[in-house]
Amino acid sequence: MVAVAKAQEVIFEIQDNYQKQTYRNRAYIAHSNGKLLLNVPIKHTKDGSRQKTKDVLVENDFLWQSHHWKSLQSAYRTSPFFEFYEDDLEPLFTNRVTHLMRHNLDIFKILIDLIGIDITTTYTETFQKESAEIDGRFLVEAKKEKDYGFDRYTQVLGEQHGFLKNLSVLDLLFNEGPNTLSFLQSQKLFLH
Repeated sequence: MVAVAKAQEVIFEIQDNYQKQTYRNRAYIAHSNGKLLLNVPIKHTKDGSRQKTKDVLVENDFLWQSHHWKSLQSAYRTSPFFEFYEDDLEPLFTNRVTHLMRHNLDIFKILIDLIGIDITTTYTETFQKESAEIDGRFLVEAKKEKDYGFDRYTQVLGEQHGFLKNLSVLDLLFNEGPNTLSFLQSQKLFLH
């Protein structure tokens, strides 16, 4: 979210082929046992063929949304700002989700509103291997945990686990509240 907080426009790549093991369908939160993965299950094609990210359907055969919401409540109920934001976030975990891309865009819209980021968003019409703009597509890769060297902030479970990096921006929001935007804007991020 640091890249978004520093940008004036975000162009969402929606014409690419879906790739596994990215942050498109997963996030980490702090939990009593350390980092907890919240994974949105997706439906894979029956023949194993590729599908565009915008066409990926969510698997709703079990109550993943309820599980995610209970995990967030358990992890952050005692954080300084959870109660301030929970009513705005709850629909993400109670309204039925069909398409992963639509769900991600809904999450993005709510988060930029809560954080206070004023940004223009557009969507690609065709896939471009190289971007003429600043290309942050690599930021969705989750195979190897990267250390961007961001500053630390007080985390609700910090005394228990130490500082946990690379968590969902929800961790920052629940712990820093209205200071989230200035924190994000103060971080250094180098995009190539």
